[in-house]
Amino acid sequence: MKEHRQAKSGFQQVAELIFYGNYFYGICAVAIMLETAVQLKLPYDGPLVYMLAFVATVLFYNYPYARKNNAPSENPRALWYRRHHGWVVRSQWVLTMALMLLLALLFMQHGRAIRNPGSVEWLLLLVFPVAGGMYYGANFLSRKRNLRQIGWLKPFVIGFVWAGVANVYPILYHNLLHDDLYELTFQAGLLFLKTFMFVSMLAIMFDIKDYEADSRNQLNTLVVKFGLRKTILYVVVPLTLLGLLTFLSYAVTHDFSLLKMALMMIPFFLLLAAARSFRKRRTLLYYLVVIDGLFIVKACFGILATLV
Repeated sequence: MKEHRQAKSGFQQVAELIFYGNYFYGICAVAIMLETAVQLKLPYDGPLVYMLAFVATVLFYNYPYARKNNAPSENPRALWYRRHHGWVVRSQWVLTMALMLLLALLFMQHGRAIRNPGSVEWLLLLVFPVAGGMYYGANFLSRKRNLRQIGWLKPFVIGFVWAGVANVYPILYHNLLHDDLYELTFQAGLLFLKTFMFVSMLAIMFDIKDYEADSRNQLNTLVVKFGLRKTILYVVVPLTLLGLLTFLSYAVTHDFSLLKMALMMIPFFLLLAAARSFRKRRTLLYYLVVIDGLFIVKACFGILATLV
């Protein structure tokens, strides 16, 4: 019995490291980029872009937690970061050096192949990290001056940045290596819209766990503004169904098989099921596993549907 408790404790520690430490977000970034590459039939150009996505994503999400924060909090993640603050700071330095090394390898291996990006390519390269930077604010700005404080806008900024990483960067990376101009096809635009709406809904659902804290801090998120029940009924469900109908219209016009359509619709139905389960109070780790796990579910079913 004692060994079982110790094993369970060890498993929980690993789960907290992966989810509280935001390493799972790095895995999610790689997964949805792979989904895009498979769906758009992009040739494999090596692991560098996926390694860059993993490292940059973990760095981004750990950025606010690397700062010392002594404010009292009962949030399990905040307590975890407080206990492991020194380790988090060291890991950020290691990840930063890894990012610099990967960028150096990129230009050493593909420097001759990468042509000078045009204005469209520069815009696409910069708009998503700039939006991400504005989400948290920069060190030289007040911490209050960031998009994260605009509660109703926050989930859509998250959806926009994730859609860029998932659906724009793989195409842009391939085109830069092969000296092609970036062209926004209908299929790529639809994938971007689908990812944007799907991730925005996940972000709104994630605000459910912070409802009480956001309400106390007068952060006007959609959940605070409308309440839990109305947010699910009048925001999450309609926008999820809209995303589903958008996909179905594309699937029908492109003669998708019933099996392929069913596989690609499963993540949307699981999203609605997850939203329904949140009517009961859950632990933070539950929210992280279920909501973030839907990233992987979306990627897996998207890849599977393309291959059948």
